[in-house]
Amino acid sequence: MKPTTTFTSDTVQISLRKMGSAKYVKMSYPVFSGIYAEVETRDLVLHFNLNNEIIRARGKGADWPHPHEWLKRNMGNDWIYYSTGGYTGVYEATGEYYLPNLPYKTNGMLGGAPFQNGCLQELINSWPRCLEEILTRESNLPEDIVSFLEKALANNADRLQQTADNLFTLCGGRSTVLPPDARHVDYNVIPITVATGCLYKCRFCEVKNKRLFAPKSPAEIDHQLDGLMRIYRDDLINYNGLFLGEHDALNAGPKLILYTLKSAEEKLNLSASFLHGCSAYLFGSVSSLLNTPDDFFREIEQLPFQVYINIGLESHDQATLDLLGKPITSAQVADAFARIQDINDNFSKTEITANFVLDEDLPQTHLPAFLELVRESLPRVKPKGCVYLSPLKFGQPSRSKTFGFNRLKVLSRVPTYLYIIQRL
Repeated sequence: MKPTTTFTSDTVQISLRKMGSAKYVKMSYPVFSGIYAEVETRDLVLHFNLNNEIIRARGKGADWPHPHEWLKRNMGNDWIYYSTGGYTGVYEATGEYYLPNLPYKTNGMLGGAPFQNGCLQELINSWPRCLEEILTRESNLPEDIVSFLEKALANNADRLQQTADNLFTLCGGRSTVLPPDARHVDYNVIPITVATGCLYKCRFCEVKNKRLFAPKSPAEIDHQLDGLMRIYRDDLINYNGLFLGEHDALNAGPKLILYTLKSAEEKLNLSASFLHGCSAYLFGSVSSLLNTPDDFFREIEQLPFQVYINIGLESHDQATLDLLGKPITSAQVADAFARIQDINDNFSKTEITANFVLDEDLPQTHLPAFLELVRESLPRVKPKGCVYLSPLKFGQPSRSKTFGFNRLKVLSRVPTYLYIIQRL
């Protein structure tokens, strides 16, 4: 990797291969990780990855909502606006200092409507014009700066969408929901589909597909990894996290999961990432968790990955499970929760987290049953094994509803946060 180079004039500063943080940190001001290029003018700041694709943008004018807020573009070509939420309760509610405001309908109870602010869309549309003006105006640009600007301009809206489409095709479809634990790497994960579909076809679910559960073969995993190397190319060095999809990767079985982790580490060379450490995120079901032997978690202890497995428990109340159309019993939920505590207590490189639903129209027995698990069943406060509460209704943010959540969070003996569903 060449060292950072910088060009400065009266109107622009451009830095290539700028070194950000070598780890993801949670701070109440922007801290950007990885290696990236930065273009700063009087009006805006733009960041590009090592493939010369735009990844972040911020306005500097009086119409920009807040100087610490910014736009991020992910590999699925979604633009996401990170707001402070006024810093009031955002960290307590989500575990993060910044609130992702998404361009599609989701289940978040917090946030406003920043995309209604015209300056955000204007910046998304106009950033290429800024680069064109720099190329036209600046007569003494170094050759490497010119090359960067030309390549960044070639990665226009159509090409960025084509790259996203290629990623979806390679993985068998878009990752419609990512595990909530992926927040630890700001959802910057490389997706690998180890199994399609899920075991349960719960009636309430709005984000999972209806495909039958089917694991992939090792050859199909290798094909994906080869394609991912071509798509992520030079920017692989900025990734240290994997998402093993789709909706119940744990049910693919220890052998295939371990094969995928070992092959991904080797082919994608995650240990050589600029970012410290490696992590993997996946979903599991009650059935797959209860059927997974301890030997699997012992083998994970020998790998360079920290593995987060998110289990959809939804409720410890049978009436609620029946209403949701989840084909398990409250006794199985209790067994799974106990299994989660056992794994979290005994294995340092695996963390199992759980999801529960939250809605005012659920049976009155739902919340007492929830507290029976996360409070009464635990003799002490646990530092590990987050519980995420997911509002059932999409597209209905409401700060008033967070008061009930805050009460549950105080009573819970495990870390408890809201789950804001994001896709890739």
